[in-house]
Amino acid sequence: MWIEWTIALRFLREGKAQSTLILIGIAVGVAVLVFLSALIAGLQSNIIERTLGTQAHIKVEPPQERNLIAPAPPGHVQLVLEDQRAQRLRSINNWQQVRDLLDGLPQLSAVSPLISGPAFARRGQASMSVALLGVDPVRYRRIVDLQDAMVAGSFRLDAQDAVIGSQLAADLGLRMGDKLRLDAGQGRESVVNVAGIFHLGVRELDARYVYLGMQPTQSLLNLPGAATVLEVKLHQIFDAQRVAEQIARLTGLKAQSWIATNTQLMNALQSQRLSTQMISLFVALSVALGIASVLAVSVVQRTREIGILRAMGATRRQMLRIFLLQGAVLGLLGSLLGSAASYGLVAVFNTFAQNLFYVPIDPWLPVLAAALATLTGVVAAAIPARRAAQLDPVEAIRHA
Repeated sequence: MWIEWTIALRFLREGKAQSTLILIGIAVGVAVLVFLSALIAGLQSNIIERTLGTQAHIKVEPPQERNLIAPAPPGHVQLVLEDQRAQRLRSINNWQQVRDLLDGLPQLSAVSPLISGPAFARRGQASMSVALLGVDPVRYRRIVDLQDAMVAGSFRLDAQDAVIGSQLAADLGLRMGDKLRLDAGQGRESVVNVAGIFHLGVRELDARYVYLGMQPTQSLLNLPGAATVLEVKLHQIFDAQRVAEQIARLTGLKAQSWIATNTQLMNALQSQRLSTQMISLFVALSVALGIASVLAVSVVQRTREIGILRAMGATRRQMLRIFLLQGAVLGLLGSLLGSAASYGLVAVFNTFAQNLFYVPIDPWLPVLAAALATLTGVVAAAIPARRAAQLDPVEAIRHA
């Protein structure tokens, strides 16, 4: 094997211009592959964080109420025109047991009970329609870390405390420590203290969400001891649909994943992933063609040398290995140069475009790119190597 290595490296050194050009081509291809993969991964993470950072991955709710119609007597046909039943605010039956059951599922990283309903927020003559969210602060922060989104105060929900969105605070002229009247209808009112103001960057949420403790919200909505939703966070967000179906089977409740409620986002993520795969395919193809063309020219140029080596006793297997090693060396060295260049490109992007989003590089990405380029080099060298191995030594020396 040492002889094959020595001859392969000598052939590469003798064709410095060709070897340098193909190394540059491979390096550029690998740099583009790694940089674009990291860029798209960073973009996807940013989109997911901004979109799903303010919501649960799965929401578990009571099943829809249906009208129960008595069956027709035997021998009779019953024609029914049924309107869909209006859905009222309802609690999840035995939600504590359901919560404990979900806590035991290994795919889940957090489960948080929540009671939500509509109300009016009033201050003086001003009135705004809001959504009340009664939460367990400790559990809810594992779903949405509101503490990081606080622009004033803290995410504290004592008996008479409330945390409101920045847009709602601006609309009602509220600041930290001000009083806010909440009216849930039918004479159920409460005056709360503004303990914190958050800014999630989503206008609808910042203008409507009012967070309270669970007990005050249950009193306002006239649902003592209730939870209307169980919010779930997963370790792997793209497993949401499968896990939601599993939860629905286990509990008999309605489980809706973020994939079902954000179909356009999911389509965009899948399109990005497909585009990355297509780019990788074409880059690998261009690298393979470049290596194959260089080695094919090398076989033609070194016909005489190949004939002499064969006449001196070199076997066809040895000649095959010589050119396969050349392809592997070109692929490996080019991929190492390309990986180094990709780190530079990412550093430049993170420096000058840091206001957009951060691009991380998975440590395994350059390793996989190097392995792919090396394998591509070996595969691309297969045809020229086979041609070199099949050369007849006498004919090669005579006609070279």
